[in-house]
Amino acid sequence: MRACPEEGVLDLLHGQAVVVHGARCVGHGRCAEVCPAGAIALTFADLGKRTDLPAITEEFEAVDVPGLFIAGELTGFSLVRTAVSHGAIAADSAHRRVIAARTAVPVAIGAASEASNDSIDLLIVGVGPAGMSCALRAKELGLSFELIEQAEEIGGTVAAYPRKKMVMTQPMMLPLHGRLTRLEYLKEDLVDLWKELIALHSLPVRTGVRLKDLARDSDGIFTAQTSAGVVRARTVCLALGRRGTPRKLGVPGEELPKVLYNLLDAESYQGRRILVVGGGDSAAEAAIGLAEQPGNIVTLSARGRDLSRIKSKNDARLKKSVQEKKLQLLLDSNTTRIDEESVTLRHSVDGVEQTLTLPNDDLFVFIGGDPPFELLKRAGVSFDPARRPKPAVVADSTTPLIWATSLLLLVAIGMLVWASLNQSYYGASPALRTMAEDHRWLRPSGAFGLTMALAAVGLFLWNLAYLARKNRVLARVLPGSLRFWMGSHVFTGIASFLCVIVHAGFNYRMTLGGYAFVALGVVLIAGMIGRYFYAAVPHAANGRELDLEELRARLASLATTWDKSSRGLGSTVRERIESLIRQDRWHPSLFARIVGLGTAHLRIRRALRELRLNPDYAEVPAAEREELMELAKRSLRLTVQIAHFEELRALLGSWRFFHRWLALLMLLLVLAHIAISLRYAKLDWPLPAWVLPSEKVASR
Repeated sequence: MRACPEEGVLDLLHGQAVVVHGARCVGHGRCAEVCPAGAIALTFADLGKRTDLPAITEEFEAVDVPGLFIAGELTGFSLVRTAVSHGAIAADSAHRRVIAARTAVPVAIGAASEASNDSIDLLIVGVGPAGMSCALRAKELGLSFELIEQAEEIGGTVAAYPRKKMVMTQPMMLPLHGRLTRLEYLKEDLVDLWKELIALHSLPVRTGVRLKDLARDSDGIFTAQTSAGVVRARTVCLALGRRGTPRKLGVPGEELPKVLYNLLDAESYQGRRILVVGGGDSAAEAAIGLAEQPGNIVTLSARGRDLSRIKSKNDARLKKSVQEKKLQLLLDSNTTRIDEESVTLRHSVDGVEQTLTLPNDDLFVFIGGDPPFELLKRAGVSFDPARRPKPAVVADSTTPLIWATSLLLLVAIGMLVWASLNQSYYGASPALRTMAEDHRWLRPSGAFGLTMALAAVGLFLWNLAYLARKNRVLARVLPGSLRFWMGSHVFTGIASFLCVIVHAGFNYRMTLGGYAFVALGVVLIAGMIGRYFYAAVPHAANGRELDLEELRARLASLATTWDKSSRGLGSTVRERIESLIRQDRWHPSLFARIVGLGTAHLRIRRALRELRLNPDYAEVPAAEREELMELAKRSLRLTVQIAHFEELRALLGSWRFFHRWLALLMLLLVLAHIAISLRYAKLDWPLPAWVLPSEKVASR
């Protein structure tokens, strides 16, 4: 939690780490790096369905185009630090490709020589963070390479940032340069550093050169059609970024010269009436920067009902600007028309739409861009999720109940078989058992009965060792993963209970041993309930709020389309979910909590049934109808789980307390039972002399 550079993403709740604002996570990965148990993986939540990410390997190579590498924003990660890492990995992979091609036996020596004479080892497209890192690493590896950049200035996406924008929050390693230890860099400082590195290492950079097309020839060499001619290369690294062509509003008047899609210097705009359109960090930062200039009247218009996607720092600055009346914020609004001196918007207030006309001199649009996917597709890059390699299986820290319950099933079957084979003894009354031929060794103090007792004690000691394994100091003495020890904790707890049943001869008596047996049973029940809550509650809340925010955002984005085709069905579903969120709040009394948890599921079923019976639901296209129902179902369930998270966590805390003190009581009863048995029972098992009292040793 302390390692996360963002504010409010992670927090502690009842001593448990939870995700409290997952939408603010931007993928630094610091939490995964510092996690001592390796329990955190950085990935995309909906990777299996996304069609806006190229299918690449772990080495950032396109799955269907050997030698073509994709790094930086095109992979879906937008951090400078991550892009630098991607570029270096791509250069290493390209180096291995080139070495393999050079050492391979040529089929046609003449053709191979001709291909090698007019081609370079690596062509890097884009001189942003990923491209610079790839070039520096290629220089370090001794590859022949070229860099081309379609803009006149280097820097890629970073160069398009507003003036004096902070672009880093974590140190990073640059090949041939070393570690950049500062936590934050201004955009200008970072671009100047790259210019110095280009001059220092004589990197072959050509700006103002645009990549038009890319194809892999039959000889394995890539032919790149650029605005400055043809470039042939054995490998290619595309570090183009995702900005591409700025996305437009598609409204009348957008062709006016006052409509801009980029802001480089806010200080050049003063005394202006400005509208900024967008709901992301770029829009927020532009609006804040423009609002700080003297004489400006700035309005920020966002389509969503909230700005959950922006970073916490921007969120705090934006709220401060709104409170100080420097900035007007219009949520749930859409631009409908742009005129020479005004802008018309459709603004929704408490569900009521109204038309708003604002005086306007400048309009900035920050609603993203259309990435250069067509160029990648022509080069053979696939965006099919099925072609994307499956991610490596991350070792989880959950209880391996499958093998634990399987072993317990075998133990239970063995116990039942043993009981059936000795039905004549175990089925008799305690008085009749004393006259049975097998009583001497089947009784609790007999050889077999004592064996079961010692097995139960051994299993329970192993069970207690799990607590020691959780300690970081003692973990060095006890080998094995925590996952294994958790599974053994479940197995040994129940297996010891089964051994005690056989030890007692399937007969309960009101003795000290009987009380210990009852205590052990209660401890097991408490443990099972606790494990149920532990398995359900943290996973229900740890990341679920992120999922709920994403689902609500998707519902909001699709609401407009649904409203047009289904007479407001999307808004109806969204309002119903919001009402359930407000309804399912934390209850102060225990009875109210129980009732709330019980009725929440009934409300979900009723809400889904009402949605299916809605006449407008049948008019929605089948694909959208299925997505709508799935989103509504998941949103409703997550809403209930998150709304009752406090109750569930409180129950879990109570069960932990109950389970631990019961286990201590049971342990004391077992120790007392063993001590009394050694002192007074007639034991028919060859125990060591140091275990028995002296008078029993003499009698033996």
